Amino acid sequence: MDIYVKPKKKAAIVGKEHVVVKDVADVLAATDIQKRVENVRLLTVGGKDGVYLLSIIDVMKAISAALPGHSINNVGEMDTVVSVKAVPPKKRAVVKWLKVALVSLILFTGASTAIMTFHTDSQMGTVFQRYHKIFFGEEVEKPYIINVPYSIGLAVGIVVFFNHFGGKRMTKEPTPIEIEMATYEKDVEDAVIESLSRQEEKEK
Repeated sequence: MDIYVKPKKKAAIVGKEHVVVKDVADVLAATDIQKRVENVRLLTVGGKDGVYLLSIIDVMKAISAALPGHSINNVGEMDTVVSVKAVPPKKRAVVKWLKVALVSLILFTGASTAIMTFHTDSQMGTVFQRYHKIFFGEEVEKPYIINVPYSIGLAVGIVVFFNHFGGKRMTKEPTPIEIEMATYEKDVEDAVIESLSRQEEKEK
């Protein structure tokens, strides 16, 4: 009987004594076999916080020991980082909103400073004054007829670029931030796997 196992790159376990196959992988097999495979024990963590590395070899060995005579096929990751938390963290609304406000303030201040610095370095104000002189034939210190549409266009451009407005996604495509975050998370996971692998090699 064929058993197909698709391990995840990263798995988070909260408040459990044991890590079983279904915690770290998706399983496809005959219904009666699948349930048995999903409940095969892989790790005993004792409900303590920790980070563990599970290779597909560990998963296959555990399944083979519990259900001998079956063909096990890996269709997922080669290594899985298992993050164990003894107790789920308490969610405090006030702390959460304070963090959001602080991050928003930092991002807004940084972004506005970067935009103003760019405009100062490139002498955007002078450029707009010259545009006003070219198109309207008079020199003004603050050409609002150009400044206002430019400011609106800048805001619209930022919204379109980041693909969000008022908490709603404008299209189904991932945003630049989501792509960068996905790349960052992948790099972190690879680094953790490499670190845990080195640690296991030293312990052998």
